[in-house]
Amino acid sequence: MTSLQDIERVLLIGIGATAVLDIWLFLLGRLGVPVLNFAFIGRWVGHLPRGKFAHAAIGRAQPIPGELPLGWITHYAIGIGFAALLLGWQGVPWARQPTLGPALLVGVCTVLASLFVLQPVMGAGFASSKTPTPARNVLRSVTNHAVFG
Repeated sequence: MTSLQDIERVLLIGIGATAVLDIWLFLLGRLGVPVLNFAFIGRWVGHLPRGKFAHAAIGRAQPIPGELPLGWITHYAIGIGFAALLLGWQGVPWARQPTLGPALLVGVCTVLASLFVLQPVMGAGFASSKTPTPARNVLRSVTNHAVFG
């Protein structure tokens, strides 16, 4: 049985981990490293009800009203979902005394969704294969998701 306290833990962990990732991405952006534009996540989500799942290039897809806030909401919802997976796997006792290993493992495993689902449907190909620097982009994705973990 799930308690309100369990739900609060999932929310706190998911929002906290996503906020840590956002701080990391902000710092990377300040150093001139390209980072994801969350409007593109919102654009992709905004096209789903219209029956459009995959795009040749999400940056060239028709913009969606409110795509930036939608992208940020989606970003945090996904972070909360991954936190729920972590607690589902490790159990609530882990949240009372968390250890780095399981969180890092879940964080790194989440990169699979990015590399093999999100990037292809947004037009970047599997594991950034359609970008000019696939290996660099994959390494950046793995690092970002480890920071999330």
